[in-house]
Amino acid sequence: MSHLFSETLKKIRTEKGFSQQSFADKLFVTRPTVARWENGTRLPDAVMIASIAEVLDIDVNRLLSAATESDEPANVIMVDDRKLILTGGLPVLMDVLPNATVTGFTDADEAIKFAKSNRISLAFLDIELRNMSGLDLCNKLLEINPRTNVVFLTAYADYSLDAWKTGASGFMLKPITAAGVKEQLEKLRYPFWTGGDSL
Repeated sequence: MSHLFSETLKKIRTEKGFSQQSFADKLFVTRPTVARWENGTRLPDAVMIASIAEVLDIDVNRLLSAATESDEPANVIMVDDRKLILTGGLPVLMDVLPNATVTGFTDADEAIKFAKSNRISLAFLDIELRNMSGLDLCNKLLEINPRTNVVFLTAYADYSLDAWKTGASGFMLKPITAAGVKEQLEKLRYPFWTGGDSL
């Protein structure tokens, strides 16, 4: 859990003259919820972080940068067994996520191997992969790190119901676009600082 976030939130809340209770009332949450954010045992989701920034009248990226668990750049992966899709998609991700390390894989097993030695913040997964379904890959990535955000990529909307059962953050129809990625960043279960102004 990010102690920098808890310390930053408490400092700004105090500077703005809010008690934990008055701050909680503004956000429509309980005082113990605010206390958990400030003692570092809980981290609010992206939507709540945006609401917190609005109540405190600060740039949301100030809180997102504090919510990042590590000073290391976020690892973002894209897995698709078609190189053409990766060739088109990776530059989009690099553009939208300038402070992230973006890596592409055509093989699910290689992505799993990478995830075992690198903390993945966000994974864009094709659902139909050659040697493993994207749904199974999602489950394996979440076993390695339950705080990995997963967004499924597919050309077929029919898969969306199955995709939601995995604990993924989002679902995108191909082709991947900057606007689509930015929209998904707003829905992440476990937000991280993107280095841009997408949130």
